[in-house]
Amino acid sequence: MVSHITLWINASGEQMYRISELAERVGLSRSTLLYYEKQGLINGQRLANGYRTYSERDLQRLRLIQKLQAGGLSLKECMACLDAKVDRQLLQNRLAHLDAEIAQKQQSRELLAALLGEGPLKQWHESVDQVAPDAHFDWLVKQGFDEKQALHLKWLSKDMNEHDAYMADFFKVYEGLEYWGPGEAQDSEKALTLLPTPPTQVLEIGCGNGVATQVLLQQTNAHVTAIDNDQPALERLQAKLSGFGPQLTTQCASMTDLPFADSSFDLIWSEGSAYIMGFEQALTAWKPLLQRDGVLVVSDLVWRSEATTEQSREFWQNGYPDLTTAQERVRQAHALGYTLVDQFALSNAAWENYYLPLEQRVAEMQDTLAGSPALADIRAELAVWSLHNQEFAYQMFIFQKAE
Repeated sequence: MVSHITLWINASGEQMYRISELAERVGLSRSTLLYYEKQGLINGQRLANGYRTYSERDLQRLRLIQKLQAGGLSLKECMACLDAKVDRQLLQNRLAHLDAEIAQKQQSRELLAALLGEGPLKQWHESVDQVAPDAHFDWLVKQGFDEKQALHLKWLSKDMNEHDAYMADFFKVYEGLEYWGPGEAQDSEKALTLLPTPPTQVLEIGCGNGVATQVLLQQTNAHVTAIDNDQPALERLQAKLSGFGPQLTTQCASMTDLPFADSSFDLIWSEGSAYIMGFEQALTAWKPLLQRDGVLVVSDLVWRSEATTEQSREFWQNGYPDLTTAQERVRQAHALGYTLVDQFALSNAAWENYYLPLEQRVAEMQDTLAGSPALADIRAELAVWSLHNQEFAYQMFIFQKAE
């Protein structure tokens, strides 16, 4: 026992530590200590029997390094602090870096809390949908939302934690309204007159309550296949248009996964629904269903010009981030293999058909739905239309398949 004590006391009477003992005291591995020694941070001494020993100074130097590292300094920065006067600029830079890391960690915590239902997710959904719309949609479906709910979540409530309550209020407002977006029979008739040839097989995507469906049936001899992912809406449409018999087929289907063979239709018609998929995504997905030289009629919200008010741009940036000009939509369609046949802005009547009944309905529901986020969002949309409707338009595009 006496010889063992003497072995780890140097000539100056200083306590010495074997590398395994030093590693245990500071909580580091043997390989880390050897690396530190190679860097000159500690200075081991090899005894005659081959053991490495380290002094109390080495132990304290390691503990000082650990304290500096706890402040966020790298090993290289610790070495600089040990060998010279502390560099204040280095510390300020490290402090700024740590502040940025803390902010990022806080954002991460807020997201995790929101995913657990402890906070809002609206902004997060918006940001994800801008960079990965398809993956966002698929993920929502995997979270237990059916396709219809997922599409509504992407474009309306934007927060899956509040989605059910939001959508319940939303449907209370829209229940019984004929138009769920701008539309007018005469505008649909005008688009039909601009077709290069009369259609024979028509696919209407997002038929809703059948306003445009009725025009297609009345103004053409074509067979119309009307699809929507809302079965109750299809049932109302069938009852309303039962007199057209075999000329009309309805089917509850998703616009993102249409159950039809390629080249099945010479006309695809979609008023006010392509935005749900995304304009370019919709034109890409639907193109194979068109016959050679087939025509796509689609309407979409566009800016009239680049000069817009802050209130209008802020609202639509939140509600429809993909909003752009008619010229840009034509350019996108051309890049996807379409040529422009014609285009025009929907009439004022199309907007009034939608917004005037909606305005009245909101007034009727203001007490029943007091404090409802859904009602507040609808009010905001009405205000933007009332004050800034000259800044945007609903544009009807007639495109022909070019390749």
